Amino acid sequence: MAYRNGTYIAFDGNNTTDPTKSDMKYYGLLQAWNGSKAYTLNFSDSHKKTYQVKDTSTIRTLQARLLERMRSSKNMVVIISGNTSWDRGMLNFEIEKAVDYYKLPLIVAYVGYDYIMNPSALSDLWPKALYERITNGTANCIHVPFREKAIMAAISQFSVHSTGDNVLTSGYSYYSKETYESWGYV
Repeated sequence: MAYRNGTYIAFDGNNTTDPTKSDMKYYGLLQAWNGSKAYTLNFSDSHKKTYQVKDTSTIRTLQARLLERMRSSKNMVVIISGNTSWDRGMLNFEIEKAVDYYKLPLIVAYVGYDYIMNPSALSDLWPKALYERITNGTANCIHVPFREKAIMAAISQFSVHSTGDNVLTSGYSYYSKETYESWGYV
């Protein structure tokens, strides 16, 4: 079995290879934060642990590579924006496999928010696989804004290796107002 120390990043590619027209730009921002000494965000990117997939690869090849990356992951960040589709592309496949097979805790990061205190109010933004798994109780999630301190705290706190109070047991978890205040977000 693979050593599970990576963080898997999932986002809606919006059916384009142009990163400026998809949520791929937010993945790029996470990579920039991760590689900069100016930020505290530091994680092992599961996507860098395997060979890259070319745009001309078959769906089967892409899915095999994504599953290989998930096998070595301890958690998954799911980037949600206003452009995230209900049922398009690979995002639903990734969420389904992460929850159903690899039991990864999900860090659901919302673009354009300073804090998340009522995740169910954002359910209209969730892709189909996330919605189904949260409502049927199989997904364990922490909902955070797409902000560096919140994402770093969640990556550090919640993983397949977590114990005690650091184990997510609900699809509707979120940080307290006091936590957001300590980060300067409220």
